[in-house]
Amino acid sequence: MAGVEEVRAGISLANQKMQEGIAALQQANLVLEEAQSALVSATQGSAQEDMQHAHGMLAEVMQAINGAQGQIQATMSSAEAYAGRL
Repeated sequence: MAGVEEVRAGISLANQKMQEGIAALQQANLVLEEAQSALVSATQGSAQEDMQHAHGMLAEVMQAINGAQGQIQATMSSAEAYAGRL
């Protein structure tokens, strides 16, 4: 079994990687916001159901990314709390 310091180091590495993942998700969200803006501009005034659906799906993806970020942050907090109790 790993020693306490090894466990803490592993948790620290995992949290660092999760933070990198959050940064990547934030970047993806920015790019998707740009895509959404371009799509809105390109389809402005369109009443086509498929375009309304596309706008909705893109918004859902962006919300899912935000939710994933929150879950990752909660995971990091749990891991840090565990490391603190060791």
